[in-house]
This record gives sequence, C-alpha cells and structure tokens, in this order.
Amino acid sequence: MKAREIEVHIKELVLHGLARSARWQIADAIEAELREQLAKDGIPAAWQASPRQLDAGSVKWNTNAGLGANVAQAIHGGAR
Repeated sequence: MKAREIEVHIKELVLHGLARSARWQIADAIEAELREQLAKDGIPAAWQASPRQLDAGSVKWNTNAGLGANVAQAIHGGAR
C-alpha cells in the first residue's frame, strides 16, 4: 500500500489553564498523533460533513506531549 500525504490544519486551538510556553509542544504532539491516527484509520465518518467544531472533551495527561496525544485521539473520535 502506498503511503498518503496527510495535511492537518488547525485554525484555532484553545487550551485553558496551561502555560503559554507549553503550547508548541502540545500542538506538535496533536499534529503528530492526528497524522498517525488518520493514516492508520482514515477520516472518521463524523468528519465527512466538514464539522465546524471538534470537541476533545476532558482528557488526562502527565506531560505536554501526552496531553497533545490524548487530545488528538479524542478529536479523532468526536465531531459536532
């Protein structure tokens, strides 16, 4: 199977209560995990209607990279 190029564009990412210094590490982790999830599982059915907002809900984490990965997994699973 030929690998696909996947581009992820996040217009706005709102992370309340986190240090500004952590934003890029979190964003990079979200991007990497979303790219991996999309390459593995494809585009979720809920995304087919081009949702205006994706809600990751509440996630737990120990590190900024862990937070990013958990947010990406939650986003991959939910759209509204």
